[in-house]
Amino acid sequence: MAGFGVPVIRNFVSQRAPYLRVSQRRWAQVVDVRYLATQKPDRVLEKYKDKLARKAKEEGLRDVKELKEVYKEKIDHLKKKASIRIPTTTPPPTPENLNAADPNSNSPFPPPPSPPQMPNPKSLNPAIKTLSSYLDLEKTRALPEKELEAIWRLRHAHDAQSLCALIPIDVYKTIEASAKKHPHFVLPLPKEGQGAEIHYLQWTFPAENTVTVLFTHLAEYKLRGEFSQPHTTITHHLELAQDMGVVLLQGQVVEGRGVSVDEAKWLVMCLQKFYGLGGEKSERRKLLEMFGKGDPGFKVEDLLEEAEKIV
Repeated sequence: MAGFGVPVIRNFVSQRAPYLRVSQRRWAQVVDVRYLATQKPDRVLEKYKDKLARKAKEEGLRDVKELKEVYKEKIDHLKKKASIRIPTTTPPPTPENLNAADPNSNSPFPPPPSPPQMPNPKSLNPAIKTLSSYLDLEKTRALPEKELEAIWRLRHAHDAQSLCALIPIDVYKTIEASAKKHPHFVLPLPKEGQGAEIHYLQWTFPAENTVTVLFTHLAEYKLRGEFSQPHTTITHHLELAQDMGVVLLQGQVVEGRGVSVDEAKWLVMCLQKFYGLGGEKSERRKLLEMFGKGDPGFKVEDLLEEAEKIV
């Protein structure tokens, strides 16, 4: 993937915290509905005392008490009709009722419901396309690498928001090995005249021959956590890795989410530099490991300094 020039990004100051703290906001107020069902009826009698007294007089009765006796049956019927049923809550698990699932147990608690059966992880994302969605694999395997690259680029030329590349298998294996050890990381994106933005990336392995990377604004990830929307998705297709020694990369940049195609290219290039090159003792590898461990020694300034060296 071709590189491109970037401005100096040392003056970045807006994101200094090296860790992702996703806070949950609880807006709902807890209201005890039992209070609504147990208010004393004396308040109602006090409010309508005068009206009830006039009604008793009109009926030829001595007082409100005698009026209540006359209408007792009707009052009871209306109470039943308007009664509020308060659902009982299931008691929390305790050592005493954890064995309630045993049908021979004498516990007074009902058996707990069976846990939901988890679906197959590979079926969670049916939208992921395999390489056969783009190419005829049988015909493709007979092509020289240069022709394959040309066809792969032509296949995505019509989409201005797409990215594509061929990665040699040995380079990819190094990247993937690092990704499995460190599936989360942050990368800086230089913005001319604005310093740099920090972006969060996450590796996923949804299928046997499919590996994806999701790029999200760090600010959005800190706000929304797992519900944040990625601006760029990169997919690595491994179907031809064994036969042709290459991995086909395909990416999609979502328009209107604050990142251009060229900026997405920069992030992908940074990813390859941090995950794939430099050896075990390089500064980039150290930063990758420190971030993964939550090491307090991880500094955004060091990340920016290493990113500046990428051409």
